Amino acid sequence: MKFFMESLLYLLPLFYIIFYLCNNLVFQKRNQCCYMLAYECYKASDDEEASRRLDSQSCTKIVFRNKNLGLEEYRFLLQTIVNSGIGEETYGPKNIMEGREGSASLTDALWEMDDIIFTILDRLFSRTGISPSEIDILVVNVSLFSTFPSLTSRVMNRYKMREDVKAFNLSGMGCSASLVAVDLVQQLFKTYKNKLAIVVSTESMGPNWYCGKEKSMILSNCLFRSGGCSMLLTNNNSLKNRAILKLKYSVRTHFGSNDEAYGCCIQDEDVDGYRGFRLSKKLTKSAAQAFTNNLQVLVPKILPLRELLRHAIVSYYWNYRKTTTKSHMTSPMVNLKTGVEHFCIHPGGRAVIDGLGKTLGLNENDLEPARMALHRFGNTSAGGLWYVLGYMEAKKRLKKGDRILMISLGAGFKCNNCVWEVINDLEDVNVWKDCIHRYPPKSIINPFVERYSWINDEYLSFVRFH
Repeated sequence: MKFFMESLLYLLPLFYIIFYLCNNLVFQKRNQCCYMLAYECYKASDDEEASRRLDSQSCTKIVFRNKNLGLEEYRFLLQTIVNSGIGEETYGPKNIMEGREGSASLTDALWEMDDIIFTILDRLFSRTGISPSEIDILVVNVSLFSTFPSLTSRVMNRYKMREDVKAFNLSGMGCSASLVAVDLVQQLFKTYKNKLAIVVSTESMGPNWYCGKEKSMILSNCLFRSGGCSMLLTNNNSLKNRAILKLKYSVRTHFGSNDEAYGCCIQDEDVDGYRGFRLSKKLTKSAAQAFTNNLQVLVPKILPLRELLRHAIVSYYWNYRKTTTKSHMTSPMVNLKTGVEHFCIHPGGRAVIDGLGKTLGLNENDLEPARMALHRFGNTSAGGLWYVLGYMEAKKRLKKGDRILMISLGAGFKCNNCVWEVINDLEDVNVWKDCIHRYPPKSIINPFVERYSWINDEYLSFVRFH
């Protein structure tokens, strides 16, 4: 008996240590999981579809309404629209479509936000059966519009949410804001157990239309369109069977301390006082730096050891050859396809998609979802990634166990990337329901090319409109 009691006294601390480690390393880690239960992308209602459609004809009318432009600026705008990769069915803000781009009111801005945010949230609640009163965390991100009270408060008031909801309103985070919001939720899940979170990502286009003539600021008018997405996330393991995705890794890179990167993508006023969004020639360099630094952290997490070893050996050999023979061989790349099956690239524009595709060694099948999302919905800023994901799902590409690399770039300058694991086979046609059978189209050549071919006539360069 005495021996048993002595043994028990020695074993109790050991049992405590084992329990402590299990609780902190196993059970706590389980509570830190981030599952996506559902997401909903914005699509204009049937009643508004025709009036909100920003096709080439509508774009032309808007361009020619700007009397501050000369022929050279007109040609630049039209050529940019033609080469953007954007199709004929994207959506524009109501005030722009009605010809009031130079006099947008607070009412216009709020109408645009209410239309997008409440539409996607209504659909999300209806689809999941989750009540607004069950939501514990709410994150709303809109970069270019901050109202008082906040948009987060506006959502809480509309849906009469509980007073203890953890609410966050993000602004100024750019096109990669939705992944910033998801990362924020993931961090909160480490503290709060068994919670439901909603992320809303969109952008305010109507009040931020540029009416001046600087080419670096006109670009945003050509690329951005109305859209957005809402996501329902949880760390409640009892809901795991309802989940569609599980967040595996998230890496954020921010170059805001670098003056060149900070200023390459910025809201500004031109010499005439017109406010807009300036995109400088330094954007490509800053994006490449941020993306490279992000991958240096993310890649070791997602690639198998054999690929990391292969790349290390090949890189060593490449550096040796470069030093001894001054060879001009291309720098070796890691094969990301050994770690992920799908690439969800922000549809920021044709040049963005082409650049990332070349850098990562992707083929046209890999880039198809981003190209088609750009063609059908345009660059919807922070909501763009989820239209790409929706395309993959509608095409039944996403199977259980597949991994998806999401890549987003945004003002600041920042790069936010993450990896999701598909929990169940995904086959919902979602926001693509009425058009997925038409994608990919045989040709995405803009009808602008034939209708306005005169924009390429060099002999018109000296002419100016008055």
